[in-house]
Amino acid sequence: MFKRITGTRDILPEEIAWWQKKEKIARDIFSFYNYREIRPPLIEEAPLFNRSLGQSSEIVQKQMFIIERKKEFYALRPEGTACVVRAYIENSLDKTQGFLKLYYIGPMFRAERPQKGRLRQFHHIGCEAIGSLDADLDAEVISLADNLLKNFSITGYKIRINSLGCAVDKKNFEQCLRSVVKDKLSRFCPDCQKRFKDNPLRILDCKQLGCREVLKKIDLQNSHLCSDCNAHFARVRADLKILGIDYEVTPYLVRGLDYYSRTVFEITHPDLGSQDALGAGGRYDSLVKELGGPDVGAIGFALGMERLFLVSAFSSQPSALSLVYIISLGEEAKKEGFKLLDNLRKAGIAADTDYEGKSLKAALRKANDLKAKYVLMIGENELKKSVVALKDMASGVQREIKQDNLIEDLKSIMNEKSQIQILPNPKSKIGILSRTKMKI
Repeated sequence: MFKRITGTRDILPEEIAWWQKKEKIARDIFSFYNYREIRPPLIEEAPLFNRSLGQSSEIVQKQMFIIERKKEFYALRPEGTACVVRAYIENSLDKTQGFLKLYYIGPMFRAERPQKGRLRQFHHIGCEAIGSLDADLDAEVISLADNLLKNFSITGYKIRINSLGCAVDKKNFEQCLRSVVKDKLSRFCPDCQKRFKDNPLRILDCKQLGCREVLKKIDLQNSHLCSDCNAHFARVRADLKILGIDYEVTPYLVRGLDYYSRTVFEITHPDLGSQDALGAGGRYDSLVKELGGPDVGAIGFALGMERLFLVSAFSSQPSALSLVYIISLGEEAKKEGFKLLDNLRKAGIAADTDYEGKSLKAALRKANDLKAKYVLMIGENELKKSVVALKDMASGVQREIKQDNLIEDLKSIMNEKSQIQILPNPKSKIGILSRTKMKI
């Protein structure tokens, strides 16, 4: 028997409603901020990520899925930003549309050790705003991430921000960090000791508990920032205050990718343990130019869908679609039921039927398992009277409906039943049903 690859997971039908709901919410929120969807391919030339993420980055060094074909190297995309920037440049979007806001939803791939919230195939909801250096845009993007999480009904998260400054500031920051860490290097993990030589800023992104404890005792302020970058970061903080967004300045927050500059941010949640990031993002003002495009500023972020799932209230109940289940008894009834099934669907009513030849009792159990709202039963007696028997599965009430008026009558009944209030339960993130009808 074949099994799924370690680090991947099957998203089963019981969970799909949660995913679809979150994706719909995301699309709605992005549209409020004037973002438009883009769908880059899952596979790109490997050098795209080598150049954008940094040759010494953890992703490039250890985590990319590489495909070699006829001496050419491709990679399953490990993140979305480089793909979107490549598409922006290749399709000359800077010339046709100028400043552009884009979002994406889809799978990413990293060959890392699977653990809680970290898979080899995972999914991101992300966005990129390309073509502006304005600090107000930084605050808008952070507020967008915050708004998404609020609309996902996620609470208890923290927004951490920092500024890396410009390219010169980052060099100064590296030198400062080298001098501070040098005498404490033996207390860091082997990976951080290697990072000290290649790219010391990556030490600040280490998730090892021992390394993080050492870093907490190091006084890292923003003294490396030039006057322009300092003013930019001050504006971002002031804007977040205007928007009423809670945040925490975290001097050791750098993110693990070379393309970041100036504002970086991370959203964490305590329920995720040591790997506590729900999502992250920041500015990458030099990346578009480095990949062959115009010299424009840009900022973006991504949220991990699997991580959102881990901290969300989840119910395995199917969506609230009013499914109608048809049970036909006998060959003639089956023909009529098959035609009726098609008519219901064409009328916009979700419907299904028994394809297993079950008895009436077993078919009713199946309808109940599928959470069908109604069952339509057709047998010899119903055919003679040109009616169908309609059973309300919630109340158990059964009635006859003329076949000629079935669609209209059924829609009327379903519409009446749908007028049920959802009342908030203060002790739960999930609403409770009120059996009273809404007053229209």
